[in-house]
Amino acid sequence: MTFRQFAYRNVIRNKRKYAAYFVSSSFSVMIFFLCALFIYHPALSKDLIFSTATQTMMVAEGSIFLFCSLFVLVSVSSFLQSRKKEFGILLMHGMTRRQLHLMVFLENMMIGSAAIFTGTGLGLLLGKLFLMIGSGFLGIHSLSFHLPWQAPVLTICSFVLLFGLISLCTFALTGPEDPMPLFQGESKHEEEPKISIVLVLLSAVFLIAGYVMAATVRAALVDVIMFPVVVITVVGTYLFYTQLSIYIVKLLKRTRRFYWHRINLIALSGLSSRWRENGRMFFIITIISAVSFTSVGVFASIQTLTRELKLNYPAAVGYVAKGTEDAAETERHLDSIRRELAGRGLIFDTLSIPIKYAEVESQTGPDRTRLLPLISYSLYKQALMKAGFRSSERPLEGHDGLVMIGSQRDRSLTGERVKATYTLRQGNSIRETGYTEELPIANHLLPALDGVDGGDFSGIVVNDELYAAIRPVQTDRYTGFYVADLLQTVGIAADLSVKGKRAYTADYPYAIAVSGTLFEIHKTLYSTMLFASLLVGTVFFIAAGSFLYFRLYMDLDYDRLQYSTLAKMGLTDRELNRIVTFQLALMFFVPIGLAILHSLFAFIALQRLFYLSIVTETGAVLAVYFVAQVLYFFFIRSRYLRNLKKNLRRI
Repeated sequence: MTFRQFAYRNVIRNKRKYAAYFVSSSFSVMIFFLCALFIYHPALSKDLIFSTATQTMMVAEGSIFLFCSLFVLVSVSSFLQSRKKEFGILLMHGMTRRQLHLMVFLENMMIGSAAIFTGTGLGLLLGKLFLMIGSGFLGIHSLSFHLPWQAPVLTICSFVLLFGLISLCTFALTGPEDPMPLFQGESKHEEEPKISIVLVLLSAVFLIAGYVMAATVRAALVDVIMFPVVVITVVGTYLFYTQLSIYIVKLLKRTRRFYWHRINLIALSGLSSRWRENGRMFFIITIISAVSFTSVGVFASIQTLTRELKLNYPAAVGYVAKGTEDAAETERHLDSIRRELAGRGLIFDTLSIPIKYAEVESQTGPDRTRLLPLISYSLYKQALMKAGFRSSERPLEGHDGLVMIGSQRDRSLTGERVKATYTLRQGNSIRETGYTEELPIANHLLPALDGVDGGDFSGIVVNDELYAAIRPVQTDRYTGFYVADLLQTVGIAADLSVKGKRAYTADYPYAIAVSGTLFEIHKTLYSTMLFASLLVGTVFFIAAGSFLYFRLYMDLDYDRLQYSTLAKMGLTDRELNRIVTFQLALMFFVPIGLAILHSLFAFIALQRLFYLSIVTETGAVLAVYFVAQVLYFFFIRSRYLRNLKKNLRRI
């Protein structure tokens, strides 16, 4: 038997332990390959709109690769830990450290190569189906199967590099030079793990603080507070599994009435040590599950986000000629837009609105605006009517003004923003009394009011008399083109805009927003993000399941000895089922339950950024994941009990 054959037979002999690791690795390779097919498909990569989708899938590729690196490293480290007794025997029989390293390297590369071959092969078989599903998410005609050379090359090279580097890292994980300590590699230490009351309290404080901050954060601060909340929650989760959970088990043991009741003594006796051994695994499962739930839940609200997007684009094409633009150049641009709309056979209405800029002498509140954009109330109502919006706003009187929102997201900021009173340099004053119910002019077409509260508030609506009395320092002209269906204007004015817009803040004499193009880009982005998050979430979910599967079967021999002894003392088959079910339920549902709790508070914070509710969609996502976990639990429970009882009968 050659050395390579010896390494191969080691893999075959441990196939039960390696099964979940191999399946997860193969599935990750397959998803990576399918994403590459999507990214390099010529119908997408060269298209203006769908290039955004390919960029999103690249992010998914990177996420999958980074997670696979962590997954493979943790899995290989655990495999080596479980085989230390075997390594000790081999070293005692004359195997050198170099040979041991080479054997481990060959074994890992064999499994990795098989996973790469299997995953790539499955990707080729399922490539057409994947492209059909991706087309459905993007709302386009089914993509033809195309195999770009970059997809297999990128997949094979990336994972060969990954498995190779991880295999080299195993040299530092094979244990000490002296083989004797390796014989204790699989021994179980049942002594109570030590805990620190300070860390126990910190765990509770961090988790509660993270939840409170997520539940009470103001909409304007969600972006700012997101990172510290994530850090606090992650640290609190780690301490929960390594400190707080063990402390809770100790408290249960001290409650004699509970601890000595029926099977609780057996079920809880070794729970502290097992929780300590599996704490890091539970921590990883919780974090990756929470990330999956949150990302999929947000982007599963694609229909809600799409409805919100439509409210953000009142005109099919909006064009603003700045006061410095030449009138002839403006007319040339507008004629070009009219010809394109007419060339597509579209019936359209137009509306022209002069926008006055008044110089501000002073203002109350924290904001500081130098030039204040103003439009008249009557033209504001005409803009809403042209866009098909309805509003119940009463006519403005005196010096009252309504702040124009720039997007539906601004609605979440109106409760926190301090309303200002402006004193104009010419002597007039304007008092903000509220906010517009709808958008008269799309975002990007007006400069945002300078302020510290965030948002895209972009001007003031005042009554017609006050508007006529104001002497502007600059006058822009907004021209809106209104059609029945925004999507029919995709690609209009491509020579005047970049991906559907030219922002007012850009160094150009005009600003333009093509709502059809912008809407399609955003819709494609949201759809692709949902598609990518589903793929990444599925990879995470399967990997989390393989962690649990691996941990169970690593402890199978120890559990067999433990339960065989208890069976001789009178433990019944029914009691064995209850003990195993209780312990497995903790392993499966505590991490998933904590991940769902993390996700719920993340959704509470994110909901503040959306005008429309995403409760229904996110609730459905969490329910689906939970049902999938329940089904997986019963599947693993039945297999584990069957293997455990089969081994017990042999004793």
